[in-house]
Amino acid sequence: MRHFDLSPLYRSTVGFDRMFSLLDQVTGGGDGTTTYPPYNIERTGENAYRITVAVAGFAEDDLAIEVKEGVLLIRGSKENRAADAERETEVLYQGIAARAFERRFQLADHVEVTGASLRNGLLHVELTRHIPEAQKPRRIEIGGPKSVEATREAA
Repeated sequence: MRHFDLSPLYRSTVGFDRMFSLLDQVTGGGDGTTTYPPYNIERTGENAYRITVAVAGFAEDDLAIEVKEGVLLIRGSKENRAADAERETEVLYQGIAARAFERRFQLADHVEVTGASLRNGLLHVELTRHIPEAQKPRRIEIGGPKSVEATREAA
């Protein structure tokens, strides 16, 4: 059984705190969960992220991306199996997996999917965190030595 310590990732990320907690639970359990397809999570800016999923062998029509209730769902399935059956060649060894998959990512609050692209067998999903003005940190100025009586007299 393998156990991966994801605690260093907590310190360097903003926006995926809950996702890393869920990943920590999944990888620590050793319950046979799938690791296909492999993926990376990158921080590309202060409030920008990218999830890159290795989807070699899948075309754009074979992939579906959906966001619902804070969960990003990426699905892949090869619907065109008939074309594969009609090939004139015989596959002696198949090392490139083309099986159907479903990968879920729990998104943090205020994280939105802004785009997706497929290049060189890699699906890139761009994410941005938009923090509302009311929740952004703000600086509170400390006033001079005003007393409560002086404030009342001014009123």
